[in-house]
Amino acid sequence: MAGIGRLIPGLLILLVVGLLARALTAVVPIDSHLVVVIIVGALLGNTVGVPERATAGVETHGLWLETGIVLMGASVALDRLIEAGGLLLLVVVGTVCVTVLTVEILSRSVLEIPEKLGSLLAAGSGICGVSAVAAVAGSIDPDRRQIAYAAATVLLFDAITLVVYPVIGRALGLSDVVFGVWAGATMFSTGPVTAAGFAYSQPAGEWAVLVKLARNALIGAVAIGYAIYYARRGEGDSIEGNRVVYLWQTFPKFIVGFLALLLVANLGVFSTAQIAVIENASNWLFLVAFAGLGLSIDVREFRNAGFKPAAVVFASLLVVSTLVLLVLRTVL
Repeated sequence: MAGIGRLIPGLLILLVVGLLARALTAVVPIDSHLVVVIIVGALLGNTVGVPERATAGVETHGLWLETGIVLMGASVALDRLIEAGGLLLLVVVGTVCVTVLTVEILSRSVLEIPEKLGSLLAAGSGICGVSAVAAVAGSIDPDRRQIAYAAATVLLFDAITLVVYPVIGRALGLSDVVFGVWAGATMFSTGPVTAAGFAYSQPAGEWAVLVKLARNALIGAVAIGYAIYYARRGEGDSIEGNRVVYLWQTFPKFIVGFLALLLVANLGVFSTAQIAVIENASNWLFLVAFAGLGLSIDVREFRNAGFKPAAVVFASLLVVSTLVLLVLRTVL
């Protein structure tokens, strides 16, 4: 009980920030309270700050995001997923490959930044943000400063794309499906992708999360690929013989829960009223999760990004997001 008790102050802060954002959107005509709650959290976190006794509770925001995504599985139609499955797989794999290659080429051949830093940037941009940076860092043994630079760069673009993507989507008149797939395929971290998707619309949010989860599932394969590459050069950790274990260790486990609830819901186990309750619970979990995401943003970290890593990621994002958008507007 004592362990749970230390989380209460932070959880209360998450709830208060979330309710404040909802109150603001009820007064000011803003499309989504999810983006507002991140902005409010970031403003409070970088001015007032988070009390030390509330830190543990605030840091649980990642758990609430993953739980919210799991519950969202109950409202996703399986037939729609199967119908678009082949195209989504092609978009995801193609986007990941092009992003990783683009960042690696720009890092090594154009701006000549350290190879391992380039690989961390490629993983963070191509898969799932800071989580991918950490996973790949664990297998290639980079300098600690390189990890910090890569993480700060990814966080910088998470903040930028969270705001910019919905603006571009509305300016171009993108459909819910096109926007959701585009955001899920080309934005970096799961939290900003989810927030941007639902800021656009409910269907866009669902598509964004679906595509993003497919990308996240590739994290283990990419980490193993980098581990093998650097180990053969004597610069990383060998994981020969443990690839299956490593794949499971790096695999985002909440994806299993999402798929399980999706299958159960599509078998007709839940009534319409029960699905509505689950969906409402998911929305509230997203609210407190994004409050924590905003509170955890430290603008001082952005100063560590540096010009070259930011230039590489920006150039890659510009090229890949444009190409993916052109393809999606053609085929969807």
